[in-house]
Amino acid sequence: MDIALMSMVLNQSQVQQQASISVMKMAMGNAERQGEAVQKLLSTNNVAAIEHAAQPHLGGNIDMKG
Repeated sequence: MDIALMSMVLNQSQVQQQASISVMKMAMGNAERQGEAVQKLLSTNNVAAIEHAAQPHLGGNIDMKG
């Protein structure tokens, strides 16, 4: 393998590593924001809001027989 080819391969692997690190940092930031949102939701003491967030489709309709 000549030096130019080795240099290109090394540079490409460095770029791939930097891209992977950037994606990982974005994912970590998203996970942190989601964790903060869950903590905020749990600290509100509003049980109805927590139940609605967990199962938003429940309680929207009432079946009545006449």
